[in-house]
Amino acid sequence: LLRLRVALNFITQMSTRKKLIIFIIALLVIDQVVKIWIKTHMMIGDEFSVFGDWFKIHFIENNGMAFGMELGGGKWGKTVLSVFRLIAVGGIAWYLGRLIKEKAPMGVILSFGLIFCGAIGNIIDSAFYGMIFSDSYSQVATMFPHGGGYSSFLHGKVVDMLYFPLYEGFLPQWIPIWGGDFFVFFRPVFNLADSYITIGVFILLLFHRKYFASKK
Repeated sequence: LLRLRVALNFITQMSTRKKLIIFIIALLVIDQVVKIWIKTHMMIGDEFSVFGDWFKIHFIENNGMAFGMELGGGKWGKTVLSVFRLIAVGGIAWYLGRLIKEKAPMGVILSFGLIFCGAIGNIIDSAFYGMIFSDSYSQVATMFPHGGGYSSFLHGKVVDMLYFPLYEGFLPQWIPIWGGDFFVFFRPVFNLADSYITIGVFILLLFHRKYFASKK
């Protein structure tokens, strides 16, 4: 208990900037450890159940944005997306610094920290995974393979693995257009970085709208 109190006092006395840095680094490490484990232990399409049929680890990769969305244009589109991500991350980092200077509520700062962390997590995949891993099709990827990775800088694929098929079945016939079709909810496969972004946005929308409404 004494050690816990000392640790809590130490954290309490830290500056907001230091707390935010530790928060972001910790979440980034968790995101990357999970992705590297998936990449070095599973092949594309492999899956295993975590909790019954409604929570599975299902390994896929995507070229694009959160939840598997993509920007067209092949390598050109991928390059544009990666550059946009870098610019967006720079903007978020600048805004975080401004929020700290203005002594914004800790909830607002941590929410933007989550968004920043999620963006960085997926940028790491896009920027470096193509260079440091072999591909995962019909084989478990090798880290730092002889002869180089499966792609070049900024053209790596984002690793996704979290799959929540909470409902699988055929829709009732009375539903217009989609009646009788097989339906899965929630279909997208995503990763922890995507979760960080989503949680950060939801916290801002649900709990901190008044803070932004009160600003000029």
